[in-house]
Amino acid sequence: MEERSPHDRAERTREFAECVLPEVEMLLRVATTLTARPDHAEELVRATLLRAYRTFERCDGRQPRTWLLTLMYEERTDRRRARGSRPRRDRETGPRPSPAGVSGQAAKPVVVGQSFHEVVDFALAALPVRYRQVVRLVDIDGLSYAEAAGSLGTSEATVKSRLRRARRRIRVRLAAAGLVPGRGER
Repeated sequence: MEERSPHDRAERTREFAECVLPEVEMLLRVATTLTARPDHAEELVRATLLRAYRTFERCDGRQPRTWLLTLMYEERTDRRRARGSRPRRDRETGPRPSPAGVSGQAAKPVVVGQSFHEVVDFALAALPVRYRQVVRLVDIDGLSYAEAAGSLGTSEATVKSRLRRARRRIRVRLAAAGLVPGRGER
């Protein structure tokens, strides 16, 4: 292995910090979306940053976010393999809770406010994980389709399809609550 001078190591550390540190908050948001527990998300980010530091010479600096998301996906995949587990399929578990004030009948249109946010939060929580993840990554965290696809290890077409289906399900919940026009009411 090539030995670096203290000056080279300091320069590499500075370049790493400039390239990677601005993306740490985004990595944590994505990891939180991908894992069930905050401590697992933090550990995934730490492992991703360590992997990034070790392989930093492979980063061209033009798209650090995409590179980091790819490393996170690889780290997550390696951890699953080491545990001998396979990715779980989404399964519905029991009846879904019903949010207060949401019924099957359309209510009067309401100005966007607390009830709107409650219904959106409920609709998001009721989505299967595969749909909820793309909504969080694209609509909440602001990742591009390509970045979301890279972090999930799937294609952009799959991300777009899941996002379309998730948004449709959320809209149905909002229409049922009378917060947006239903089909034909536009």
